[in-house]
Amino acid sequence: MNKLKTAIIGAAGYTGAELIRLLVHHPACELVCLHSKSQKGIRVDQVYRDLLGDCDLLFTDQVPTTGLDAVFLCLPHGEASIFLKQHYFPSSTVILDLSTDFRDESAGFVYGLPEINAKKISKAKRIANPGCFATGIQLALAPAIQKGWIQGVVHVTGITGSTGAGKSLTETSHFSYRTSNVSVYKLFTHQHIKEINQTFQQLNPEVNPEVLFVPYRGNFTRGIWITAYFPFSGTQVQAMETYSQFYAESAFTHISTQELDLKQVVNTNKCLLHLQVEKGQLVVYSALDNLLKGASGQAVQNFNLAFGLDEKMGLNLKSIAF
Repeated sequence: MNKLKTAIIGAAGYTGAELIRLLVHHPACELVCLHSKSQKGIRVDQVYRDLLGDCDLLFTDQVPTTGLDAVFLCLPHGEASIFLKQHYFPSSTVILDLSTDFRDESAGFVYGLPEINAKKISKAKRIANPGCFATGIQLALAPAIQKGWIQGVVHVTGITGSTGAGKSLTETSHFSYRTSNVSVYKLFTHQHIKEINQTFQQLNPEVNPEVLFVPYRGNFTRGIWITAYFPFSGTQVQAMETYSQFYAESAFTHISTQELDLKQVVNTNKCLLHLQVEKGQLVVYSALDNLLKGASGQAVQNFNLAFGLDEKMGLNLKSIAF
């Protein structure tokens, strides 16, 4: 197999570093460019010491625009669109953007949620990777939306690890703030709501649910826990059958009959769901790793789909468990 020559732009951040860890041993991938302005000229294993013996490439601020099969964009929101205006890549190069810049499917990008858009992704050359909270919420609610079970308000809470805030230090990502602490931010206004509504309209144009989302900062490093609930007149069995059928062909989204915990998904590309019917409500719990299924792992999943590879290639990861 001729390996796919791949570049990671913004490779020194959390999502870029996770991509290096996933792709350095990916059977179909050859990393040829790890772009970083802040770390240029430094060996990767000097910045990320866990990669000693795995990768000895140098970070560079130079980007080849020809000869690449795939480019991952791990730039801050707003910078990916600028980068593509400054760097022309052939239409044959698959570009996977992990920012919010193209999630509205502008500029020829396809929204990269494999459980919904796998066929479109498999034919796409421009893929917009979903947000982390957006992934957890959409996978928690997509079967119910398609069935028309949600007609009005759906209440959602979500808590995320500190890595969800990015590598740059801020007051609310500092250890002394995060440890032994929980706080709310962007009440009902989180930027991921827009892409969530977009997918819900795609699944069922007849419904227009209002997603009231309360995001929390957690005092742990990685992982997302979502709780969503809405009025439901059906039974537990009906809910389980609907969700199991919806995700029957999904490579990484699984329905658990047992209660979940966050460690089941940390260090994996899984999204695990658990359902409960209580007091006329269907309660859906969703758990995933914000840096993997919520970002870099899902980007590799989309990479695999775009090149006709096994969807799980390079992503058979085991949770930490303890």
